[in-house]
Amino acid sequence: MREFYRPIDRRSRAAMAAYLTGHFRYSTMNSWNRSTSYACNLKIYNLGLERDITDKLYQMLNVPEASGRLNDLMNDFARDHSYLWQAGMNGRSGGYLVLYQGALEPSGYKSYCTSCGQQNYKFVVENGTVCGRCQEPTRRDYPHIHMRVVTYPGRGVDQGEDFEDWSMYQLRERVSLVQELDRLADAIVAETVWLVENFDIRKEHYLVEKTRLVLEPAGQLEAKT
Repeated sequence: MREFYRPIDRRSRAAMAAYLTGHFRYSTMNSWNRSTSYACNLKIYNLGLERDITDKLYQMLNVPEASGRLNDLMNDFARDHSYLWQAGMNGRSGGYLVLYQGALEPSGYKSYCTSCGQQNYKFVVENGTVCGRCQEPTRRDYPHIHMRVVTYPGRGVDQGEDFEDWSMYQLRERVSLVQELDRLADAIVAETVWLVENFDIRKEHYLVEKTRLVLEPAGQLEAKT
């Protein structure tokens, strides 16, 4: 199984610069955007896995529960970096783990419905407790300023840098960050292999019950209740 992380001599400017300039990169949006960042090639055929594992892994990628576990790993990475640095999948079939810049900022939402989750830009005192979506009187104010995660996919990272003017501290910080991305790639691969080895895939048929609003002749609703 391929491993992405490798130790780097952080006492050596040359070693750190070589690691950063030689690291695999990929587009942050589309190739025409020409913005690139540090990345890891997580295409299944690139991971050095045994054939029986890869065959099952191709199927498992379509299982929401499995992809959710991998998203949790990426969310942990972003949270550890206060969302200033984030990791996401890019590519036609999502096979490349890419380092993105981002932020955490106020969303503007002031309240939400505890029944259906609908968010609102006004406080309850301004607009009442009745939800505009489900009509239930269950709107509540957020107890704290509601924040949202923002990602800047159009921004490249260290694109064209030669690191000549970077201090040793800056180099070490960047090497540490990119190594964390490599560790995340290893964790994603390890998690997918663990899922393949410990779970089977089966089809499950289920029905979804939905609620909708319909028109009713005046007076009949009261009669039914």
